[in-house]
Amino acid sequence: MSDVISNCLDKIIDYRGKTPKKLGSEWSTFGYRAISADNVKFDGLYKLDSIRYVNEALYKKWMKVEVKRGDVLLTSEAPAGQALLWDSEEKIVLSQRLFGLRANGKIYNKYLKYYLQSETGQKEIANKTSGSTVFGISAKMFDLIKIHFPNMPRQIRIGDLLYTLDSKIGLNNRINAQLEAMAKTLYDYWFVQFDFPDKNGKPYKSSGGKMVYDKQLKRKIPAGWEVSQIGKYFDSNRGVSYSSSTINGKGIPMINLASFNIDGSYKHSGLKTYSGPYNEKKILKPFDLVMCNTQQTAIDYDNDIIGKAFLIPDIFKGDIVSSHHVNSIKVKKENLKYYLHRLFNTNHFHKYAAGYTNGTNILGLVFIGIQKYTSEIPDDITLGKFAKIMIGIEKQKSVIIKENQQLAELRDWLLPMLMNGQVSIK
Repeated sequence: MSDVISNCLDKIIDYRGKTPKKLGSEWSTFGYRAISADNVKFDGLYKLDSIRYVNEALYKKWMKVEVKRGDVLLTSEAPAGQALLWDSEEKIVLSQRLFGLRANGKIYNKYLKYYLQSETGQKEIANKTSGSTVFGISAKMFDLIKIHFPNMPRQIRIGDLLYTLDSKIGLNNRINAQLEAMAKTLYDYWFVQFDFPDKNGKPYKSSGGKMVYDKQLKRKIPAGWEVSQIGKYFDSNRGVSYSSSTINGKGIPMINLASFNIDGSYKHSGLKTYSGPYNEKKILKPFDLVMCNTQQTAIDYDNDIIGKAFLIPDIFKGDIVSSHHVNSIKVKKENLKYYLHRLFNTNHFHKYAAGYTNGTNILGLVFIGIQKYTSEIPDDITLGKFAKIMIGIEKQKSVIIKENQQLAELRDWLLPMLMNGQVSIK
């Protein structure tokens, strides 16, 4: 069976033209979350980057029709056609470039989501987009976009199976986010508050551990710690230069600018493949430390990744390289690597690194500035304890990333065959 999407919907929620200023108000720092297209651009999964808020008064002005649990959120442009099932009772604002679609009795909401994500659904959307500079879909186009669907029991089986896979991916992402938050908290507790475990296992500073004033840092640090330029402890190696012909989808994994999330963590969806020449010095190994050396946006401390760093996850087979936009950091003391990884992703270091850049349109790091950064260096015992915990966390994160790759591959393999009837579910 087939029909146009509008005949399969009870409601189209469309507030794309509204902004706080048009409604006589401003964004808030708390309240109701405003979900935009930017939050549903990763395989239809929910992203929490750049969430903004509105207060209760503005919410009531804005959302005359509320989003309900089970509604499908669909991006209207940049790109059009990314879908998310809103599976929460939380009240939200539909912000920029986003529709809310409420299915009727013809269509199972989860089937609608995956049809829109399928190759057939994406072609239907692409054929109906319009615009001069940015192509998108308007609410009227749901009268033209077709959807093909089987009987309801089959729709439910297809939708539930695919949604189970995505739900597991989402759960894994939340677990990894919690592991990352734990690591950041531990770094702050040990190396900002200086409450690392002393020889008796008690928090060092809170238990009266000796602190000494350092003239270079102009603050107190634990007794026995060194103060040094960090370049003393590592060498750096710029990655491989590439051309469009060497990143054509074949070859070995290449870590690049798009592999960095804003917080410095690894982003698998940004990975490229490289088929050009490279030497042994360019090969990366699991848990090697890499740093972004190139500006991705205009320097904005909240949204740029220059100077951010992550540890290569243990998810690859064979050789791995990085692009020339990335430096590998080869430490002279292995345990120091895990301390430097966390240091590089602090706001203080990020702002420092942004001050050591040059270029005309795109800024690059002047790496000697990174090497000159002066920091306290913890004693070897403390570094060893911290490294042991961080290695465990990074290994757990790698297992989860690898599992998510397998789940996503299974979902993407099943999706077209379920939609065209090549595979059935008993």
